[in-house]
Amino acid sequence: MNFRNLTNKKQLITNEIKSRNKFENLKSDYFLRKVFYNLQEKKFFDIVKYNNYIKKRINLNNKDYEELSKIEIEIKPINDKYGKFINMKGGYEEFYHIYFNNNNEEIKRNHIKKNEEVKIIKIKIDCEIKSLEKLFFDCKCIESIYFKKFYRNNINNMSAMFGECSLLKELNINNFNTNNVTNMEYIFGGCSSLKELNINNFNTNNVTNMSGMFRGCSSLKELNLNYINTNNVIDMYRMFFRCSPLLIKKIKTRYKNIKEEAFL
Repeated sequence: MNFRNLTNKKQLITNEIKSRNKFENLKSDYFLRKVFYNLQEKKFFDIVKYNNYIKKRINLNNKDYEELSKIEIEIKPINDKYGKFINMKGGYEEFYHIYFNNNNEEIKRNHIKKNEEVKIIKIKIDCEIKSLEKLFFDCKCIESIYFKKFYRNNINNMSAMFGECSLLKELNINNFNTNNVTNMEYIFGGCSSLKELNINNFNTNNVTNMSGMFRGCSSLKELNLNYINTNNVIDMYRMFFRCSPLLIKKIKTRYKNIKEEAFL
């Protein structure tokens, strides 16, 4: 592609965003704020980034919209284990911001180095990323994952997101936004050290694949599936394969919407 044409096209888009006035015509600042906070995703950030008039009216500064565009995660590694703590795939490294030990130094890498003393790792994921597939897959140096912020709803794939995190003992996903996720295959598969898992806030209305979703979660004794909608699910194969017999018995007794293929 001609570089000049690409530059011109980018400039045209930028000018269009800058001059956009359909939101400016809203007379009520209250409704303007409502519109913007519900837009979310990249459209919201593009408009606000270039349109100072709107930015001023809704009292939003650069730092605010940059923070809102990110998913913020805090993880604790296991002291005597060193290795991979996040998977950065597909050339998206520039959209992951990683901070070690609560300092302000940004280090983009996905391994803990040998003999490195790390207590807390903070990760921010920008709005360009729409899939969290295998984000922590096979990361055996993590004992705790806490999703502190999760404002976006453009994530569509969470397959194997925590798959094979066999030493993970604590997982806080109360802030998860799963509204547009379609694939949850093996999302918790192989998390054999998890004793508790709260998924009460999960929206699974659009999920079609739950195969192996809790496969190998052998330490789980309780799991509330009251808020899990399986109406659009096509594949539940081995959803609870190699889970504890006690958990399987409770699920079979309490939840009639779970297909038999989930226990094969």
